[in-house]
Amino acid sequence: MAAARFPEGSARAGPGPEPAPLQYSLLLEHLVGARRGPRQARALDPAALGGIPAPPKSEEQKLIERVMESCGFKAALACVGGFVLGGAFGVFTAGIDTNVGFDPKDPYRTPTAKEVLKDMGQRGMSYAKNFAIVGAMFSCTECLVESYRGKSDWKNSVISGCITGGAIGFRAGLKAGTLGCGGFAAFSAVIDYYLR
Repeated sequence: MAAARFPEGSARAGPGPEPAPLQYSLLLEHLVGARRGPRQARALDPAALGGIPAPPKSEEQKLIERVMESCGFKAALACVGGFVLGGAFGVFTAGIDTNVGFDPKDPYRTPTAKEVLKDMGQRGMSYAKNFAIVGAMFSCTECLVESYRGKSDWKNSVISGCITGGAIGFRAGLKAGTLGCGGFAAFSAVIDYYLR
């Protein structure tokens, strides 16, 4: 019996079972193939693609996710974080400042511990309020810009940095607002570059 010749690239027809498609082939079918369609819950289900199946999220989990992804929650979180960080920074800088508790009317008098602690508390509270306001403004504007643009990239932080710096500097005039916008945008770009 002579062996049948098959053209190159064709498969031999036989009674054997068809090989199972590879998992990434299934993924490509759902993303760019014939099964592509509007975003369906089933299309990217890990269980359908051979991944680890996960139980569906409950309504409470979905509600918590929506709240935590809202701009108000992000701004409140940045406000609280800025308050704590600013307070710690203010107390630290007051601790290393030699003029804390200093009375300009009587420069030779040594300040009491109560006076030093009072000055440290005042400086810590001042820094805490400023950091809280800046953190809330920046976080809220970044979230709003990201929601408006529909993208999450470095441009969001630069735009929101410009808005925040401009709003803070605008109280001192147009030139200060322009410098604040440029400076805060550049600072945001540098921080975003190193953090991403």
